[in-house]
Amino acid sequence: WARGIWLPQATPKFAFMVWLANLNRLSTMERVIHWNPGADDECVLCKNARESRDHLFFECSYSIQLWENLVKGIMESSYTSSWSEIMRLAAEGCNMDRKRLFCFRYAFHIAIYGIWRERNRVRHGEKLMPITVLKKVTDKRVRNKLSVMRAKRVKGMEDALQLWFGTRV
Repeated sequence: WARGIWLPQATPKFAFMVWLANLNRLSTMERVIHWNPGADDECVLCKNARESRDHLFFECSYSIQLWENLVKGIMESSYTSSWSEIMRLAAEGCNMDRKRLFCFRYAFHIAIYGIWRERNRVRHGEKLMPITVLKKVTDKRVRNKLSVMRAKRVKGMEDALQLWFGTRV
């Protein structure tokens, strides 16, 4: 699974967050409830289920919209919202060319980071960001990264930005 997290062009804070999430070391309410049995373990994003890693990132009605927006066009028929399947795809690549695989992995990183950050904002009293705004912010982060890679002339990634635009659904 390490190949799906520690990418040569990864943003360190995003990769670190994915690493913690993969090890199930983020302080989701499922884990907090063990230390503080009286805590409210409801997902603050959808308010429909208990907050666990798998729910928060790929089962929550709020976060699934972000995930689908970011990667459905890239993954095509391989699209999934299963944590274990996503980690397998990120690590193995499964028939994706280099550009498509990088876009998938980087979108995965940004989705985890963005959802966790939004969850913490709401958990600490701020208002939930509309999903349309979060989609725009995360998409912009991917485009910025791909633009920087293009400007740096990263070998094999010259037209990754065009690929990204072509996969928008």
